[in-house]
Amino acid sequence: MTTSLFGKINLTAIVLALTVIVLGAYVRLSDAGLGCPDWPGCYGQFSAPDNMEDITRAELMYPHKTVESGKAWKEMLHRYLASTLGLLIVAMAILAWRNKKQLGQQVLLPSMLVVLVIFQGLLGMWTVTHLLKPTIVTLHLLTGLLTLSLLCWCYLKSKPVFRLQEPVTPLLRNAARFALAILALQIFLGGWTSTNYVALYCPDFPTCAGHWLPDLNFSDGFRFIQASGVNYEGGVLSAEAGQTVHFMHRVGATLTFLIVGFLAAFILRQGKNSVLQKVAMTVLLILVIQVALGIANVLLYLPLPLAVAHNAGAALLLLSLVTLNYLLKSSDSKGTHYE
Repeated sequence: MTTSLFGKINLTAIVLALTVIVLGAYVRLSDAGLGCPDWPGCYGQFSAPDNMEDITRAELMYPHKTVESGKAWKEMLHRYLASTLGLLIVAMAILAWRNKKQLGQQVLLPSMLVVLVIFQGLLGMWTVTHLLKPTIVTLHLLTGLLTLSLLCWCYLKSKPVFRLQEPVTPLLRNAARFALAILALQIFLGGWTSTNYVALYCPDFPTCAGHWLPDLNFSDGFRFIQASGVNYEGGVLSAEAGQTVHFMHRVGATLTFLIVGFLAAFILRQGKNSVLQKVAMTVLLILVIQVALGIANVLLYLPLPLAVAHNAGAALLLLSLVTLNYLLKSSDSKGTHYE
């Protein structure tokens, strides 16, 4: 099987990837995404300016920007942790190639993760240089979550304890894959809502701006090719376009709750005390909490701790559903259980 060191680095990378995703949400939601106007440094140096000399130098370099040390440090901390994650993934790939002749050692997935994390770094740069363009920021978020998912899959694949012994049907496997696809779509809708700053464009619940079906403008709300040179911090969508994005996020949340919830409930009804049911229970619990957080964010006007927790909940729900899919994929397909 794979080396102990590879597994430890893999697990550390999962925890760090989750931390980077949550911290990235905090940076974005606290309006610190442009705390450093350049990349990879911050006002021409590799730490945020926090004394009078550094701040004066930064103001001379960027005379049209207000230097805010607090926001700059948030952004730089995010960059430091993301860079550390990249180094861990490179270390995983190096170990994988060195130990490629060992039984069970993965090589392809760690190598793919290196390519993915390089692309993720480029997206991080473009996020700053293109002034938080929603398409780039959303893609940055999705790529981060894909990295987290692949790290999780890599870890599960390296541990025999995560292989399900119970037989399942292809129908259940396909249902789990469909649920994962629906969750991925909902995460995109949530990311698009957040990066366009329209989380409060429907300030009431369950209606949206007093209507069950508000006026919708899909062409402006979901325009992925956007103008360059525009500062997108704070959002630029009209009320109608913003409500369209927010409303579709609610529609996606409803579909996700029904489809993922039904899948988890179906597995739980089988009455077996298995690892599969424990994971299904975890999926259902996180799903309920996530929906509650989404509603609370609207009713309480997006308090920062709840908004960050909602982002963290999406990542944890994704991890749990990825784990569920892995267990179903690793099981014996010849049996007749869970029909």
